[in-house]
Amino acid sequence: MPPDPAPTVRELLAFYLEAGVDCALTEAPVNRLADPDLIPAASEAAPQRPVSAAVPIPAPRSQTPPAPEAAIVSAREAARTAPTLEALRALLENFDGCALKSTATRLVFSDGNPKARVMFVGEAPGREEDIEGLPFVGRSGKLLDRMIAAIGLDRSSAYIANVIPWRPPGNRTPTPQETQICLPFVQRQIELVNPDVLVTLGNPSTQTLLSTREGIMKTRGRWFDYDTGTRVIRAIATFHPAYLLRSPSYKRMAWQDLRAIAKALGNPPSS
Repeated sequence: MPPDPAPTVRELLAFYLEAGVDCALTEAPVNRLADPDLIPAASEAAPQRPVSAAVPIPAPRSQTPPAPEAAIVSAREAARTAPTLEALRALLENFDGCALKSTATRLVFSDGNPKARVMFVGEAPGREEDIEGLPFVGRSGKLLDRMIAAIGLDRSSAYIANVIPWRPPGNRTPTPQETQICLPFVQRQIELVNPDVLVTLGNPSTQTLLSTREGIMKTRGRWFDYDTGTRVIRAIATFHPAYLLRSPSYKRMAWQDLRAIAKALGNPPSS
């Protein structure tokens, strides 16, 4: 079997960018344990080979994000200045404090009716959402559509978002730092939508927004108070549609939660 062809420079650069490599090193190794006085200056390092003009190097998509603590402060300050959802989206488009932005295809801000009485919030976008730029459009999104249709709702009468607006590489779990950086933006999003009912989908969004450490099995179906600072919104947790796809036996419990949501909105379903 002939060996696989060696990757091109463009392919290697794309791989490193996806892997999160954001700085270049010289060709000469540096012994950082040696006496600093013995380390050659940058001007004395081995000369680098010129890059061929035939292979253009893609420009970095964003600057290196600031330290997490500074990014969290910056996010809080930026989010509170947004007077509208459109302004908040524009702020996120230009926010470079979260490293997820550099690996995602596009921002996944929201879908649905910004004047809806009910708002659903998940954790983070997946592959399909990253491609289309809309939350819940994959398999779990189709199930969510069926779930809300069962209580007389659709995307024109509900508002849908995520705590994290950029897809983590490989659909990995967002880190606590990434969550804290993005949190002020989704909190401001909830304030601006100002729904009558807030629905958290799954354990991560429930624990993040409702400030609880209990698991979804204990929190689902329970009502919480979500305080925006100007108003207290009724909030309820239920299973994430992706979890229901893996564990369909819990759909009965999810249906109970949906009925409670419909009752709170004054539109109880018929059994």
